[in-house]
Amino acid sequence: MAKFEKVKRFADQDITLPERKTERSAGYDFEVAEDIIVPSHSNLYEYLQNEATKNVSLTDLLLDPSKLKTVYTLSEMADLTKLTKAKPTLVPTGVKCKLESDTYLELSVRSSCPLKYWLILANGVGIIDADYYSNPDNDGEIFFQMINLSPYDIQLKKGDIIGQGIIKPYLKTEDDAAQGDRLGGFGSTSV
Repeated sequence: MAKFEKVKRFADQDITLPERKTERSAGYDFEVAEDIIVPSHSNLYEYLQNEATKNVSLTDLLLDPSKLKTVYTLSEMADLTKLTKAKPTLVPTGVKCKLESDTYLELSVRSSCPLKYWLILANGVGIIDADYYSNPDNDGEIFFQMINLSPYDIQLKKGDIIGQGIIKPYLKTEDDAAQGDRLGGFGSTSV
């Protein structure tokens, strides 16, 4: 049976564990655990672009337009993201979820988030695997990766409901032989 719990860093704080609001709701509503600002995507985009061209002079560009880099490999983009810290906002929930081994928690924003607030999930749908629970990097804390499509920064307040999670079963292929162990937190299943 699945169970939501507070992560250690919020153990002494008053946060609400996810809950379904009606008898037939599929999703458990998640609240923001602490105040956080989700910057405007257009401001982040402009900042990222400025940082990427910071060391290229206008004269260099006029003489050789190819100096303006427009294609990045995944590792180059990761380096630029790390350098600039321009990325989707990880909105903390202060919550982890204990799951059965053949289930996962699917995260999505509430339907009102894009419609009213211009907020979307950067990854479209979040997947929380059963082995993410209590991992050593972040105790299995669930975060929502948010992008703010509005031209204004948006302040999320502690207690705002921003997303929902649905517990789902999954299947494996007949030749599946996965044996790896999760050793880290967010994004740690990549090779």
